[in-house]
Amino acid sequence: MINFIAVVIAIASVLAALGHVGYLALLNNAANKRAGGTPVAEYVRSRWAVAGGTTAASLLAWLFTAGGTGMDIIAILVAAGSGAVAVKALQSTQAKYRSGG
Repeated sequence: MINFIAVVIAIASVLAALGHVGYLALLNNAANKRAGGTPVAEYVRSRWAVAGGTTAASLLAWLFTAGGTGMDIIAILVAAGSGAVAVKALQSTQAKYRSGG
């Protein structure tokens, strides 16, 4: 049962991290197509390390779920941490560039 929980948390973490990567990619694409988009492109470049780190950590946590119960617990901790950081970073980026629609 704990393995199932660890796998679900790890997958959710991977999805959160990939969501952040995807949002940064969209911002970067829009900034490169727009005149005067240099500040946004620079911001995106500064955030790639966080996005890559959280993605790598969440994928590592998913890999840990292949181990025993002890590795499942470590996977839950790593996945929860990296997922939380990814979601917070995504929310921060969205808040910075949210249009007043």
